[in-house]
Formats: sequence, C-alpha cells, structure tokens
Amino acid sequence: MHPFRLFCSALALLTVFAASAPSTLAAPRLGLQAWTFRQLTLIETIDQASTLGIPHLQAYPGQKIGGDLPGAFTFTTPPADLEKILAHAKAKKVSIDSFGVITLGKPDDWAKLFAFARAAGIREIVTEAPRETLLTLVPLAKKYKIDVSLHNHPKPNIYETPELALAALDGLGSRFGIAADTGHWARSGVDPVAGLKLVEKRLRSLHFKDIAERGKRSRDVPYGTGTSDLAGQLYQLRDSGFDGIAYIEYEHGSPALADDVARCAAFFRAGLKASKKDLLAGRVAPVGFSTDVRAAYAAGRGKDSARWPLPQPLFAPDLGNADFTPGAWAVDAEGVLAPTRDANAPHRGDIWTKASYGDFVLNVEFRTHAAGANSGVFLRSSDIVNWLQNSIEVQILQGDSDPVHATGAIFDVAAPRRRPNLVPGAWNRCTIIARQNKITVILNDEEVNKIDLDEWTQAGINPDGTKNKFAKAYKDMARTGRIGLQDHGGSRVEFRHLFIESL
Repeated sequence: MHPFRLFCSALALLTVFAASAPSTLAAPRLGLQAWTFRQLTLIETIDQASTLGIPHLQAYPGQKIGGDLPGAFTFTTPPADLEKILAHAKAKKVSIDSFGVITLGKPDDWAKLFAFARAAGIREIVTEAPRETLLTLVPLAKKYKIDVSLHNHPKPNIYETPELALAALDGLGSRFGIAADTGHWARSGVDPVAGLKLVEKRLRSLHFKDIAERGKRSRDVPYGTGTSDLAGQLYQLRDSGFDGIAYIEYEHGSPALADDVARCAAFFRAGLKASKKDLLAGRVAPVGFSTDVRAAYAAGRGKDSARWPLPQPLFAPDLGNADFTPGAWAVDAEGVLAPTRDANAPHRGDIWTKASYGDFVLNVEFRTHAAGANSGVFLRSSDIVNWLQNSIEVQILQGDSDPVHATGAIFDVAAPRRRPNLVPGAWNRCTIIARQNKITVILNDEEVNKIDLDEWTQAGINPDGTKNKFAKAYKDMARTGRIGLQDHGGSRVEFRHLFIESL
C-alpha cells in the first residue's frame, strides 16, 4: 500500500480515550476548500479529496482545471468542460457544493455566475461583496435557489467580525448567510467558539481552522494542535444543530500538506464521535497524541500552542524510524502493528526504535488471540542483540504463568499486584512510566506494578531473595536505551496507538 494511503487508513483509528457514550448532537459534514491544494489542478484536487475520504469540495475561481482541459475554473468555463469536470468528480464520489470566495463588479457577471452555479449543481456562492451589492443579488438568489454567504478575511476587512457580517445580512432573507472562517476570526481577535455561537442562526458553511497562535500572521496547524479550541468549535456546531459543511482550508504551505490535511480530517471525524462531555473538556486527541498521557502526567502544560507538544508516535506509519528484519513487521490498513506471520510460522525477530529514550511515558495498546500468546515491551535496551541481559521488559502473556512472568510483570523480577485476565481479541491499554530509577506499569487504568531499580543490588537476586535470570544487578540496567516490541513466536500479539512522551 502507498505510504500516504496507509497513513490515511491509520488516521481513521484516532482514539478518543473516554468512557462516556457518543452524543446525539447534530453533525456537520466535512469538506475541502480547493485552495488548500492550489499548487495542483482542480482535477488533481478532486482526486486528493477522494483519497482523503472528503466528499464535499468548495472550488475557487482561477484554479487550473487540468486533465485534458485547458484554462482555469471559473464562471466562464465552457459547458462542455464543466460537464467533464462534474463527471470526474462524480466518479471520485466528490461533489462541488460551493464556489468562492468571489466578488464581481458587473451585474451581468453576477447573473452569469448564478447561471453557472446552477448548471454545476453548486448550492452556495461565497463572497465579500458589500451590502449594496448584496441587495442586487436577492432576485438572483431567489431565481436560481442558490445561497449567498459572507466570508471574513482578517482585518482590515468589511466582515472581519461576526457583528459586521450579521449587520450586512439584515433583511436580506433566508438565502443569505455566513460562511465563517474561524482561523481568520482568531487572527482578528475574535474567539472562534463565541463567533460560531453568535452567528449560529445564519451560518451556512465555514472554513474550519486551527492556528498556531493568536495574531494576524499565525499559520495553520493540524486540527487540535493549536490555539483555536477545535473541540469547542465542534461542540458549538453540533449543539446549534449545524449540519452544513465545514471545509478544511489549509493555507500554510506545509511540506507535508497531504498528511497535515489527513490529520485534520481524522481529528474532525473523531470529534463527531466524541461525547458532549469530552468535547467540552477538550478530550479529543490530535493524531499522534494521547489524552490519557496528557491528563494523567502532563497537567499544567498550558492551553495554547503548548497544549499538545508531546507525545509523539513511537513508530512512523511507514516504520522508517524502526529497526527490524525487513518484512518481519507491518502496519495493516487499520493501523495495527504486528509480526507478519501466521500462528505456525517461526518468528523473525523483534522491532526496535532507532532512537533512545531515558525518562518517558509510553502508551501501548495490545491484544492477544489465544492462550499462550507471548510478547513484551522492552525498555532502555543498551544491546538489541543480547536484549535479555540488557533490557527491562514489561511482560505480555495470555494464560496462567509464574507471577513474575504474568502480564504487567517486570519480567523475572517483579510480579504485578494483580494478575489480569486477558480476553482474546480485546484491546488492552498499558501506560509505562520510566523516571530515573522508578518504573511504573498501568494496565487498563489500574497501577499493577511499580519498582525502584536501585533496590536490586545483586546480580541474579531479587530484593526478596528469589533468583532472577540477570547476570548483573538490575540497578545497573542502562537508564537510557531503545524501546522494542517482542515477537516471541506462537500466537502473535498485535499493537496499536503507540505514543511516547519524553519527560
């Protein structure tokens, strides 16, 4: 599978760590403003939207059409060319629902624009035309049954605040509304959540954005990683019953543009599945982040651009930052990492980070499928060949076992406080905290193990006098090293949602 498609598939599994049930609030729909991919043609942009699973497109005037069609997409595009564009979009399961931002000077051009929109199946024209022009568009909007929505660029702009746009709409009728840009509101000093609340009765669509920091020059960032309270915005849209289209318009020229947009789409979809309580509390994690880690171990980090600085995925979607025997491990279309073998095939080795870690919080989800399924999480390994004698291992094992080999044990040195019953096929979440000489293991929200390495002062001997397999005192295990996942053979153990935060 192509890495980008694999990444998009993995993003669909973005986890919201919450126990409450999903809300029944109305749901906005996800769209894409074509300006996001302005370096591409319209045809290529339609293809991108299809790959990203985004069914709605807002086209803008002037984008090159591409394919075998000359010229730029606008209201003067010949009908035959428009027919080909629409056929391509239909084949890709993408509809062109909106057009803009466009403001024209001649009444005849406005009439042509409305006729073009009707022919294209476009339901909304987005503009920044002044009120005196809007008054002339009332009969056209009525005739063609097309909505006209006011957009806001950052100040100075005639509609830079919600109040200015609402004033311009007074008395214009139900065909006229607002196409808000929440990123531009934030750049103009308007709180996006408050703005959406203010315009909720006239909101027709929006450019849904997150920005790095408040201020005119701030750039777009993937949803949930900036200062615009995307979870709060989604809650407001759902609470107001908004079921229109929220368009991703990513104006920052990111070198990883497609991946950034995919991260935005994944966050949006996760927000639609989240409960009212979790949206209000901001417990919708951006892709690559864990609310569990943030809530439990990162309090006081701040509310703005520092809100989600860490953790990061332990392994890249293409496993490019991992060491393993080629072909021995793979990420499937659902984002599950596992050894590539069947139950009867021999294992072909473990998988390791290329990076080393000292103090950290590691979030791991795993599942087993049969009795005897055996694996482990290696910590701070100083030698990935002779890993047994040079790693701290948190054990994973389904079934009865010696207590110091049970799931949640620090392998061969410390049994878990309670031996968990692993249900075949069920996902389990394990959070491991390594802080200097202390190792803590939290399994399914219960602390099951906590040890002080410094208490292991003799080689081969545990503090209680029992023997272990280690040729050196456990206190002498490296305090910095690589992290690995074990393929022990037999019934395989699968992993997902691996995040790490250096402390």
